[in-house]
Amino acid sequence: MKKIFLLLTGVALLANCTGAGKPKQETAASGDGLTGTIQLSGAFALYPMAVKWGEEFRKLHPDVKVDISGGGAGKGMTDALSGVVDIGMVSREIYPEETVKGAYPIATVKDAVVPIINANNPEREAIRKTGLKRETAAKLWSREINTWGEVLGTSATLPVHVFTRSDACGAAETFAAWFGKKQENLKATAVFGDPGLAAAVQKDRAGIGFNNIAYAYDQKSKKIFEGLAIIPIDMNENGRIDPEEDFYETTETLIKAINEGRYPSPPARDLYLVTKGKPTKPEVIAFIEYVLTEGQKYAVETGYIALSEEKLQAELLKLK
Repeated sequence: MKKIFLLLTGVALLANCTGAGKPKQETAASGDGLTGTIQLSGAFALYPMAVKWGEEFRKLHPDVKVDISGGGAGKGMTDALSGVVDIGMVSREIYPEETVKGAYPIATVKDAVVPIINANNPEREAIRKTGLKRETAAKLWSREINTWGEVLGTSATLPVHVFTRSDACGAAETFAAWFGKKQENLKATAVFGDPGLAAAVQKDRAGIGFNNIAYAYDQKSKKIFEGLAIIPIDMNENGRIDPEEDFYETTETLIKAINEGRYPSPPARDLYLVTKGKPTKPEVIAFIEYVLTEGQKYAVETGYIALSEEKLQAELLKLK
């Protein structure tokens, strides 16, 4: 499991050419003459989904090269606005000042951030029954709480080790928004990237952090990664997790709860592809149109939530 996260970290930090170098005969030529290169960078939250889209898009358009790299939502926005890439991947709402600079966001899929702990935490069963309240989370990430006993309202003396992200990212911004804070307000041990934060909690039995769904759950088995456990959110704040609040066993049960509004938003949110101004490159327009049409069918299998038909049509109009 540790090797998997180390591998994810390496992959996410390097530019990845989805399908580059494959012989053309491995993909079916579209015959539409579409060529060029599409460069994307940004949010770890959207990275696995973008890689899947890139792979499938190239099967239809083998003469288009798709380069994708991670680095966080902040990097994606900066790269898009500076023209370093064609598309920035952003996993938070767009700030007004970014819109003024030309940020042109298109919502693509939904995702969520979930609080995580080490699976071997001695208080795990009590944590699962009690869950996490909004107020408790705010105190944890402001360092007003120092033991798991304070989290649970018990005499447990196990210290609580709180982790956050060191990179400007949508996951931290969205998670902080759930309890009325911003990423810069989070006081905790800072770790780079989604894979890095998950690995840090895996190694620390007293650790607590947060991850996007794709980094908390194995997308093949749909179950939580070995070494991690999810803290249920106590939505009604009655001090216990009721049956209707207990839906974290698999990505399917969690996604169903998000669709039904049983998981709060934030930390559930839309994920965006951002260009500087309305896109004009034919290959970029074709890619985004693919994402909003055929590409939606890959959302659930990759651990995301497809947008509603009404929302998809509204986003497609932004390309006209």
